[in-house]
Parts: sequence; structure tokens; C-alpha cells
Amino acid sequence: MDKWKSYIKEYQNYLRLERGLSENTIENYSFDIEKLVSFLSVHKIIESPLTISEETIQQFIYEISSKVNARSQSRIISGLKSFFNYLIFEDYRVNTPMELIEVPKTGRKLPDTLSVEEIDSLINAIDLSTSEGERNRAILETLYSCGLRVSELVTLKISDLFFEEGFIKITGKGSKQRFVPIGKITEKYILIYKNQIRNQIKVQKGFEDTLFLNRRGKQLTRAMIFTIIKDLASKINLNKVISPHTFRHSFATHLLENGADLRSIQLMLGHESITTTEVYMHLDRKFLAEVLNNYHPRK
Repeated sequence: MDKWKSYIKEYQNYLRLERGLSENTIENYSFDIEKLVSFLSVHKIIESPLTISEETIQQFIYEISSKVNARSQSRIISGLKSFFNYLIFEDYRVNTPMELIEVPKTGRKLPDTLSVEEIDSLINAIDLSTSEGERNRAILETLYSCGLRVSELVTLKISDLFFEEGFIKITGKGSKQRFVPIGKITEKYILIYKNQIRNQIKVQKGFEDTLFLNRRGKQLTRAMIFTIIKDLASKINLNKVISPHTFRHSFATHLLENGADLRSIQLMLGHESITTTEVYMHLDRKFLAEVLNNYHPRK
């Protein structure tokens, strides 16, 4: 069961840093997964988070249905769906064993997406009179304009910037590399930071090629990016739970809403499977109906 522990720990960090959930909520999510792990242990079923099948999940749901009420059952199923969707997002799995397991709609909430106006407000709230302000503007512009994971942002290197070609090179999950297009506005803010702010910092050994640095000349942490965003949200009284992940989600959502095809979004996000992008985008029937009405010859 050690494999479960390591994946649960990674998932908890994701919920904390990228989804911005409270410790109490994270505990509840973890408790739901631990119920499944306990079931596997009692029944001596040896399956990891990456190999567990739909049949095993169904056995588990059948067993708990006789022990808990419908509301609790619904919460456990939602918690497991979230966990396995996370494994898909991170390219650990290509499918979810929760696919055909239904959950009542009550209490289900999709993650917040920012509007273009809200993103502008957050960026406009940055204090540009400080050196950190110029850096933070470049960070938020890069997160939103390129749809990066926070881990990809903090490890972005100067040698990964191919501005003449209009791309940046990203090293994603499993050291997989991809080229992501970058707009001129974002280029401009990165260059202002790099040429006017970063070159004034005493860079620590080993971080000479790291683009975004803290004031001590080292790579920024994921938690620091999260804090920067939370502080800006508080400053403009934004009534949404946001994190670095929100900018990635907004990047993809805005592209989709403006007519980009799913395959292009998949490539830019660095998802190995188109299924991942579909889950990630929370594609609903309404969107699919619009596609049919717009593009099918027999509409």
C-alpha cells in the first residue's frame, strides 16, 4: 500500500498549492481515498492507483452503499473521481476507473475560471514600483498566455526562450518537452524583467539559467507563486478560490470558447491523451451540441 501513500501525498500537495483548498477539505478528500485503500487491504486486493480497475471500484461502492447514506456515498464517489482525474491530469493514467460510476449532482462544483477582465484586474493590481512587481507581472502573463503548470513556470530557463521563433520550450511531466507559442506582449514583459530587474540580482550558483528568481537569487517555489496570486486576489476583493492552476484552466477555456480546436489545446497543455484534455476542460453536452450545430452538414 506504499504506492497509494506516495500518490495520495502528491495529490494532497496539488489540492493545497494548485487548487487552494483548506486543510480540512484536503483531509476529507484524503479520507475518501483511504476508505478505498482500507477496502483493498481487507479483501487482500493488490492494485495500485495506476492499475485499479472499474470492477474493483464497483465492488467498493457496492460495499459502502450498505454502510453509509446516499449523501456520504455521493461525497466519496466525488472524492475518488477527483483523485483519478488528477492522475489523468498528471499523465499517470490515461483513463479513469470512475467513468461509468454515477454521482448525484448535489454539491458538485467545477473549478473557477477567470474572465479576461478579472485577469486584467489581477495584473493591474501588481505594484510595479517594486522589482518583485515587474517579475510578478511577467509571471502572471506567462501563466495565462502559455497555459503552463506551476512546476513548468518555476523551472523555465532563459535558454528555453526562443522569442525570434515565437515559442518557449517547456519541460513537462516525465521530462517530456514541448514548444508553446508565446505572444509579443508576454515576450515584452519577460524581457523587461530579464533585462532590467533580473540582471540586478546576485544569482546563486546553479540558478544562472533559471528565468524567475526570488530576491536571494534562487528558483521560486510553487508555494510562492500560489501566495503571489492569493495576495492579488485579496487586493482586488476577488470572490473566487484561485491558484496558479486557475490561469492554466482559464487559458484553455478561453481558447476553446473562441473557437480553438481541442487537439491544438491538447498540444499546448502538454496532455499525452486527448481524453485528458476532455476531462480537464469539463466538456459538457451543451458544448458538444454547439459543435454539431455549427459544423455538421446535416445540422
